[in-house]
Amino acid sequence: MDQEEIKGKIRAAAPEGRIPCAAAMSLAKELGISRKEMGELLNELRIKITQCQLGCF
Repeated sequence: MDQEEIKGKIRAAAPEGRIPCAAAMSLAKELGISRKEMGELLNELRIKITQCQLGCF
């Protein structure tokens, strides 16, 4: 899967520009990318993390 396909799936999972932390972690695993890479892509796509499991966001 290339970078644009991954970005498309992330956008689809966060249609309002927000994604719950647990969903982002699950999606990263499904897409075969690290949590760090997921965070970088979310930042790039300007998608905010909600319901953070660590209380950081």
